[in-house]
Amino acid sequence: MSALTEIIQKRRSVRRFKDGTLDRATIVSIVQAAQRAPSACNAQPWRFVAVTDNTLIHALVEKGLGGVVSNKWAATAPAIIVGCAERNVLTHYLGEAVKGIHYHQIDLGIALEHMVLRATEMGLSTCWIGWFNEKQIKKILNLPMGWKIVSLLALGYSQEEESLPTPRLDLDKILFFNRIA
Repeated sequence: MSALTEIIQKRRSVRRFKDGTLDRATIVSIVQAAQRAPSACNAQPWRFVAVTDNTLIHALVEKGLGGVVSNKWAATAPAIIVGCAERNVLTHYLGEAVKGIHYHQIDLGIALEHMVLRATEMGLSTCWIGWFNEKQIKKILNLPMGWKIVSLLALGYSQEEESLPTPRLDLDKILFFNRIA
């Protein structure tokens, strides 16, 4: 099994993190993996805010992650990466209007997954957060008006016991060659 395959197999969504902090060099290394991601028209729309201040993390959780889906567990993460898109007129407005494809979401998805894999390689754990109040988070972090929050990523060392892989659909349910019979 290749090193990459092992990393992919090992990756889990974790919702309980050990106390502690993450140093800046660790976070920089993880974000550098996102820099290498492909993007539509090489627009590289990603912008990341690494929230490591405990007071800000708690504000994000209380005001930005509450509501119908409780994400209070995110307060245990020593870092939350806020993945934003600074959209480009040609690719992200005109291209989306013509093709109906939200390229900035694809671009950020790829970049954030690069970060997830790099974090896993470094022995860290992550969890995607897709249920959030964008308006509140933008206010708390003073984000520019033109930035669109796509997803958040909780990051830290897992406090959870190593678990069995979550069930996946059989390959014959998701892979088809040439045509659907």
